[in-house]
Amino acid sequence: MATYKKRGHKPKTKEDKQNAIEEQSTTAGVFNTLDETASKTEDFVQKNQKYIFIIIGIVAVVVLGSLVYKEFIHKPKQTTAMNDMFQAQKYFNEAINDADNDSLYNLALNGGEGKFGMLDIIDQYGGTDAANLANYYAGTAYLKLKDYQNAVTYLSDFESDDEILAPLAKGNIGDAFIQLNQPEDALGYYEEAANMRDNEYTTPMYLFKAGTTALDLGQADKALKYFKRIKEDYPKSSEAESVEVFIGKAEVLAKK
Repeated sequence: MATYKKRGHKPKTKEDKQNAIEEQSTTAGVFNTLDETASKTEDFVQKNQKYIFIIIGIVAVVVLGSLVYKEFIHKPKQTTAMNDMFQAQKYFNEAINDADNDSLYNLALNGGEGKFGMLDIIDQYGGTDAANLANYYAGTAYLKLKDYQNAVTYLSDFESDDEILAPLAKGNIGDAFIQLNQPEDALGYYEEAANMRDNEYTTPMYLFKAGTTALDLGQADKALKYFKRIKEDYPKSSEAESVEVFIGKAEVLAKK
């Protein structure tokens, strides 16, 4: 049966008295410790009050400065950058739809009609979303112009979580490495592009490129895995129309 001590309970035995003394001693020790800690903290604050206020002031300045920068410097800079990039984007879009488009890609890169090109946006508006996007446009333009080293450089500087642009950037780097006769590097970027965002457009496209590149490198088992994934997961994609042929080829080579 559970027992409890009533308030005001007086110890009757020697053992009870001893326990009461120990409890009082423990309680007193706890309070003494708390008092000592509070006293030490108070002493520390008093001795270092100047430095504490300085630190608080620095933190406040940093936070306030960050807010001011974002609101009054970064946002206006971003808006100006996007406006200045408009003509270069127009040249790029026209180049995509023009068979004889080298001159348009050059205009997209270097500007025209007194307007900035993508390279100017990157140089003048570094750190903005516009400059980041300009890296994608510039890298892709260089790829189309067969300047593969610059394509790799600018596309590598592009960062995005976009479902389409992110894998396209990685895949374009893979295309550049193929042209630079570096298939091992290309395969790595194709694999990254295929796996970073799951969608019906870029995923089967880069699975297919990864598969064919793996075949060329003698990695038939890896190629077979990619081709089968296209067949099973993306049966309606354009890559699926011819993937059976590549599955057969990979199966034959895998047995050798």
